[in-house]
Amino acid sequence: MTTSTKTNNGTAKPAIYRPSDLTAYERGGGARTIPLVTAGDGATAFINGITEFAPGTKIPFHSHNCEESVMLLEGDAILDINGEEHRLQPMDTTWIPPNVSHRFRNMSDTQPMKILWIYASVDATRTLTETGATNPVALEHIKR
Repeated sequence: MTTSTKTNNGTAKPAIYRPSDLTAYERGGGARTIPLVTAGDGATAFINGITEFAPGTKIPFHSHNCEESVMLLEGDAILDINGEEHRLQPMDTTWIPPNVSHRFRNMSDTQPMKILWIYASVDATRTLTETGATNPVALEHIKR
């Protein structure tokens, strides 16, 4: 049930996604993303996926145009937000309001880290804090 989520009349139908059956997209810097539910599947209110961080990987400070929730699935993570570091353990879940700069870091030099992310908009964007560059999150899910 991981293929088409659209019926013949164009309406969305339920789906089950198995990450091991889906394409992972390299985002650079040691991060790779597996999109799960997307607008292309018929989602209208949110998108989600899994991002894997290689040992020692940290993503740049950024913000989004919508709410974001992240659950640490595996590994040893730090969330940098509002000038503070917050250590995360597996199953810890964050909620980040729109336009709040933050980043996640894999604190291990030997083990990968994995997060499940959910954006409260199918049109979610990522704005890099340092440069102000803004791009749709969906652009991270293309082959490079």
